[in-house]
Amino acid sequence: MDDPFVSPAQPWTWHGDWAGRVAASAVHAGHDVRPDLAVLMSLDEATRLREEDPFTDEIAAGIASRVTIHRSRFEVDLNRDRAGAVYRTPADCWDLEVWDTGELRSDLVEESALLHEAFYAELAEHLDRLAAHGPFVFFDVHSYNHRRDGADGPEAPSEGNPEVNVGTGSLDRERFAPLVDTFMGALRRIETSTGRLDVRENVRFKGAHVARWIHERYPGQGCVLALEFKKTFMDEWTGEPDRERISELAKALAATVPAIEATLKDLA
Repeated sequence: MDDPFVSPAQPWTWHGDWAGRVAASAVHAGHDVRPDLAVLMSLDEATRLREEDPFTDEIAAGIASRVTIHRSRFEVDLNRDRAGAVYRTPADCWDLEVWDTGELRSDLVEESALLHEAFYAELAEHLDRLAAHGPFVFFDVHSYNHRRDGADGPEAPSEGNPEVNVGTGSLDRERFAPLVDTFMGALRRIETSTGRLDVRENVRFKGAHVARWIHERYPGQGCVLALEFKKTFMDEWTGEPDRERISELAKALAATVPAIEATLKDLA
């Protein structure tokens, strides 16, 4: 059941009661931009969509306690700290020309930054529920492009681009080794239509602000697994989803929860 005190008009949606020990986020899944920013945006919609993480909310949907963000990272990037959460200039976002004005006005930046503050205040409220029961696991679900050379270009070599990259850069790896190893082992054992998933740790990404913030706020309790799914579940150039693959990945992620919960019981 969704939290009753959260308005559907908000830029994110909280799902579940957050009374267990496993939760998830999809902070880059959103595509919406508030009107006063939308009229200033020079970035075309196709490029914006390609740099977002569409359908990651659906991959996370099998986790009962989760939060989905509806606003685009081009309004506020919740996987960066407050100071860097708003893309003011091209230098802030891979040299993309986002705004007609070149640099976003400071009042508009501040409005987005306040959204960042509000989100983390609510996240703390929800995570406090998990932490009340002891150590917990938080899936920080993202995706990444692997066809940067164009719609007709080759895929990036699989050697450096796993199907699922597990980021643990800010994690107390020694403390939470049983959880990381349990998760990766469980996910690797799942059979999909293309075979078993290629799951590797810290190959492309090591996690960013969501993970660091949780690890700092809940030392010894919060175990964030920053998951980057390679965009084999969609055409990253047209935005067309592969619904069957998305469903497979969602079921695969959800299937790891029983093993994680069992491991959590043994973690003092």
